[in-house]
Amino acid sequence: MKKLTTTAVVLAAGQGKRMNSAVQKQYLLIDNKPVLYYALKAFEESIIDDVVLVTGKDEIDFCQKEIIEKYGIGKVRTITAGGKERYHSVACGLSVIQWECDYVFIHDGARPFVDRDMIERAFACVQETSACVVGMPVKDTIKLADESGYVKSTPDRSMVWQIQTPQVFEKELIADAYQKLIANEDALKNANVPITDDAMVVEYFMNIPIKLVEGSYRNIKITTPEDLQLAETLVSL
Repeated sequence: MKKLTTTAVVLAAGQGKRMNSAVQKQYLLIDNKPVLYYALKAFEESIIDDVVLVTGKDEIDFCQKEIIEKYGIGKVRTITAGGKERYHSVACGLSVIQWECDYVFIHDGARPFVDRDMIERAFACVQETSACVVGMPVKDTIKLADESGYVKSTPDRSMVWQIQTPQVFEKELIADAYQKLIANEDALKNANVPITDDAMVVEYFMNIPIKLVEGSYRNIKITTPEDLQLAETLVSL
């Protein structure tokens, strides 16, 4: 039986404006190591075969020397420059996968607490479903607001999940979806259709159902200074 091959596209090209820091959030330190190191290390120690790191053009050398070489991350097959928006960076990452690859894991480099069990759960699921995303059921009651800031509706909390990464897809499925997204980018902007994650791209263009896979409440995204403080606590547990 043919071994199924996997590539992780790790996104580290974001500016992190909400962090209020001169240093991009993926390079801030948790226990004296960059946020990005933890995500790369998790994939390094997992079933993933190869990693594509997508970063800013000016940070490629830094990532190579100060993270990949310094910490012995051997699965990063290539580093490529990202684009203006997150979806541009994903498209850039997908475009460089010219080797044999059955499934692609797309992960935000600012999520340092992805782990091997989470990766394996997602891999098992995508083999059955073609497309799945990691997430967790919300703990709080969610309210949908109208344009004036009043409560419009209250969805059933048991049906609401907060979505995380990695998001995992058959390689050809996600590649085709992103090709269609880039080709229709202007039309989507004119129609005010926001693209906030990879699952939306597949949902919108490929009409494929997306399976939810349990992640972890630890799998936080470093977005604000408070997140960095929480990460310092989590890494010590």
